Amino acid sequence: MLFPLPLLVIATRNSHKTQEIREMIGARYQVRDATDFPDLPAVDETGTTFLENATLKAIAISREVPGIVLSDDSGLEVDALHGAPGVWSSSFGGEEGNHAKNNARLLADMAGRTDRAARFRCTMVLAKEGEVIAHFSGTVEGRILDEPYGAGGFGYDPLFAPAGHDHSFAELGAEVKNSMSHRGRALAQVTQWLEENG
Repeated sequence: MLFPLPLLVIATRNSHKTQEIREMIGARYQVRDATDFPDLPAVDETGTTFLENATLKAIAISREVPGIVLSDDSGLEVDALHGAPGVWSSSFGGEEGNHAKNNARLLADMAGRTDRAARFRCTMVLAKEGEVIAHFSGTVEGRILDEPYGAGGFGYDPLFAPAGHDHSFAELGAEVKNSMSHRGRALAQVTQWLEENG
């Protein structure tokens, strides 16, 4: 007798993010996202940290949908920019979700700077029925390139080379990126927790 897979709802309308998580978590869950629940309210991300924003989304969405909700907030932290763009990564260029404008501003702000150290950070929160179950964090260190390279990935991927690599995330491909990314590292902790706590 076949049992239905448990439901895991990703608290996002970002199809790229959902696909990355679906590829990494495999076939152990029915992975859905906010687009599968069109009546969900928008959640204002008013937090000043990744954990605060991820928690806001996880709690709000888990009150509205069945199953476990997985929320994440993630972004790029650049040392020479004092940690910016940080929680404002998706609107850094002045328009929410406009990757081209975000990348253009990052390049402009980094012009002439020799300190190129940066990291992607991801915080994930699990919640059910309005209560936080657990939270996790993952990072990947690297550097900001002088110009974009590669056509893969999304967001800042063309400008970020992970430590130990000369190519950007956009050049390395999804399999390599997922094996070392901030989201992959946080999700590995999520997956382990789900397996141990059923």
